[in-house]
Amino acid sequence: MSFFGLLEERARKTSSLLCVGLDPATENVDGIRDACFRIIDATAEHACAFKPNSAFFEAHGAKGWAALKEVIAHVPQGIPVILDVKRGDIGDTNDAYARACFDELGAHAITASPYLGGEALSPLLKRSDRGVFLLCRTSNPGAEELQGLTVGGQALFEVVAGKAQQWNRNGNVGLVAGATDPDALARVRAAAPDLWLLVPGVGAQGGDLEASVRAGLRGDGLGMLINVSRGISRAQDPGAEARKLKESIRAAAEKRGVTTRAKHPGLAQALAQAGCVRFGKFTLKSGKSSPIYMDLRQLVSFPVVLRRAAQAYAGILATLKFDRVAGIPYAALPIATAIGLETGLPVIYPRREVKEYGTKAAIEGVFKPGETAVMIDDLATTGDTKIEAIKKLEEQDLVVKDIVVLIERGQGATEMLAKAGYRMHAVITLREILEDLRQTNAITVEQYREVMDFLAAG
Repeated sequence: MSFFGLLEERARKTSSLLCVGLDPATENVDGIRDACFRIIDATAEHACAFKPNSAFFEAHGAKGWAALKEVIAHVPQGIPVILDVKRGDIGDTNDAYARACFDELGAHAITASPYLGGEALSPLLKRSDRGVFLLCRTSNPGAEELQGLTVGGQALFEVVAGKAQQWNRNGNVGLVAGATDPDALARVRAAAPDLWLLVPGVGAQGGDLEASVRAGLRGDGLGMLINVSRGISRAQDPGAEARKLKESIRAAAEKRGVTTRAKHPGLAQALAQAGCVRFGKFTLKSGKSSPIYMDLRQLVSFPVVLRRAAQAYAGILATLKFDRVAGIPYAALPIATAIGLETGLPVIYPRREVKEYGTKAAIEGVFKPGETAVMIDDLATTGDTKIEAIKKLEEQDLVVKDIVVLIERGQGATEMLAKAGYRMHAVITLREILEDLRQTNAITVEQYREVMDFLAAG
């Protein structure tokens, strides 16, 4: 799973956007480790992520480094760990930093400086399963001195945010944007509408939580991690304080009109009402009996829902770099067309069968050899049909790096395509649909459990 996939899964599971910072200012290295263990144990159920600050460990030399590794290992499985190291150097050095932080220490993500540019960052960003939060608009009082400089009519931090969108080819880039300046935070969000923001500054530094949520939260109720360190570690009851902060963040999000529960509010219900997601007893192609069936061909009869889906695809496509979208016949052809009408992007598609007369074209539509096409499909199950379609495009000298689907079933397609060198992006997963339908009482507890059991059985 990608880092941000893990982060989003954790956010929805806990309904939390709280990042618990681990900044142990203790003289004894054993005391540092034990203090972090206590905070992790007390707050794990409320934390979306943990963020240890490496400086407090590095100050103790080799013993501190060993303690940091133990602290990261102590975080329960399934909770992302962001190592606050603020690394940034030339390519070879960043490659060594990546091995140290990701492989040796086991961190899921790190903080890094963008000052040396995208080329220097590439060793960190090539790890699609690991995240990198780039310093953008930090929370310290002197941040404006350099980050606020005007460059081409924009503040430097806005330029960095825009660059980060371009560098996010592997879907693993986030930004650090402080809570101490909500106006600047809102400008970062405007410049990078899709990226996750790591937001320090709430609590001891005086950042306003509600103003920060209002400025930085994405429309899907996700996209920001609010980091609190001393406010939790110095509390009489760190667990109770973490729970209070989690609930305060959720209340601020709901006040703004969004929650962490729905990635695309109402989409699951719209798909179910259109008959694209059905519950009952269905015989699959494999011969298995399934309690759920998905048929996105129904979208052609529901133009409002089809357009809604196209808009959701467009949000992902905005983060990718390509020349054309390519729909896979047959279910994805109307979807790709709707995306083209919604965004103005040119559409092509590979034929299933090449005719022996006329143009004998293998690919319909206008394109040039060497151009990059992003593949559009409706569902992702195992990934086999995607590979077949991609090969047809590649045989015509088109480059394919990314596939975008409406629903990811969670049955291995993402992993299989990653091994083949392709990146899968999904508007929504089947499990997210089920969670949304259950929370809105669109399906019963029995239906939910039956489908979850079916999926777990493979």
